[in-house]
Parts: sequence; C-alpha cells; structure tokens
Amino acid sequence: MPVAVVTDSTAHLPEGFADRHGIRVVPLHVLIDGVAALDGTDVGPAELAEALGQRRIVTTSRPTPAEFAATFRAVLGDGADAVVSVHLSQRLSGTWESAVLAAQEVDPDRVRVVDSRTTAMGLGFAALHAAEVAASGRSAAEVEAAAVDTARRSSTLFVVPTLEHLRRGGRIGPAAALLGTALAVKPVLHMDDGLIQPLEKVRTMHRAAARLVDLAAEAAGDEPVELAVHHLAAPERAVELANRLEERLPRSRGCVVSELGAVIGAHTGPGVLGVVVQRPGR
Repeated sequence: MPVAVVTDSTAHLPEGFADRHGIRVVPLHVLIDGVAALDGTDVGPAELAEALGQRRIVTTSRPTPAEFAATFRAVLGDGADAVVSVHLSQRLSGTWESAVLAAQEVDPDRVRVVDSRTTAMGLGFAALHAAEVAASGRSAAEVEAAAVDTARRSSTLFVVPTLEHLRRGGRIGPAAALLGTALAVKPVLHMDDGLIQPLEKVRTMHRAAARLVDLAAEAAGDEPVELAVHHLAAPERAVELANRLEERLPRSRGCVVSELGAVIGAHTGPGVLGVVVQRPGR
C-alpha cells in the first residue's frame, strides 16, 4: 500500500485482524515484579490475569521513540510512500509522544501521528478504517482524516469489578475509587475527551452488564453500527454480552469479542467488561 498504517497494542485488535489489514502493531511494555516484557508478544491476557490474581506488581510503560522509529523505517523501506500512526489517547499514555518524536527523527513529511483520544477497539476501529482507506490507494492526508473521523464516532464504555487497578495506575482519581469501594458499587465508565470518566453507578456486575447494553443502544441509535466487546478473564460473560448486544441491535454489522491485553488489563483488572460502539460515517 502507498500508505502504511501503524498502531499500538492497546488497540486490542482480534487475532488475525492486523495481519489481514496490513497494520503494524507496536507493543507497549509491561513489567511484572520489575521484569520487562512486551504486551501481546511476551505477555498475554492469561499471564496477566494470573499475575494480578497473585497480587504481583504490574506496571506499564510506553514504547520508546527508537522502537517507533525502527517500525517507521521498516515500513518505508518495504515500499510505503508514507505512514499514518494511530495511537491511544495522549491523556492516558506517553505513547503518542514517543511516536511523534520518532516521526520527527525519521521524516516528518512522510510520517503522520494521530491521537485517537480513545483506546481499545475505539482505537482499533480507527486503525482498521484507516487501513481500508489506505488499501483503496488514497493519500496520507485522507488516511489520517479517516482515522481521526472514525475515532470521533466511537463510544467506549466499560465496567470494572473494582476501581483499585485504575486508581493505582493513576487513570482515575482516588476519590472516585474510594466512592466505588465504600458504597460497594460497580461504576460504569466511559472515554470522554481522551480520559476515563465515571458515567453512572450500579450495584452489581449483572446490572452493570445490562446498563452497558442500554448505553450501547443509546449510542447506536438507528444506525448500522460496528460493535466490539472486551473482557479480561471473563469469556463467558463477554459472549453473553455480545449476544445480548446483537439481539438488541439487529441492524449492527456484527460484534467482535477481544480479550484485553496486558497494558489495558493491568489498569482495569480481571473481570472487566467493555463495549465499543462504532457509528458509520456520513
């Protein structure tokens, strides 16, 4: 393709999607008890859930500019005329900044970096739609615009059994975490302007899953949306949630189920359920 699309491992594309669409994925770093590994390459969901269950110390860090630069040079060396690199919200991670530094080093005229202002399949759909536009032979500016527009039309909702992992990672304020613990509530969270924000509170995970369906239906309206369900160590609940979404939204273009990798999973913890609603363009 004249334009290559790059993203990072927090997109959590279902298995095989990146290869099928020619998307390069740069992994973030995961440290378990101080031992470094690559998200999705060295450490997957099962290893992460086990480590968190054993209360081992799990932290994450962004890819280095050198890692991005190596990827950009590789795809340009393979024949791409330009690169569009699409990443999770810069308000959650320094990944976007690393990619920008790498683009400046490699060739700022040929490498464009997009802040999706979201993550998970909100980011994943942006990368996939950008790759579709790239495959049609469009310009780098058009591929970049497709990524930005797709991300803007996504809604990302999720619920966690506990806010402790988000609090530890600094992704949500300690007061919100205390509220969730003190009242034994299950907060429904969403991506809002690049940040994880509380949306509402419910009492049980069962009720929270029902609210995810309701909120996804509100976000979809009457449009033929694409859907994704995320989870960590909760495959049966995820399949049940996907089935309920497809029943509630019969005009949807299908629902993919993807288990969260180590980086996002480390901040949400086992048992998380998420829904991404991708509205179509005009």
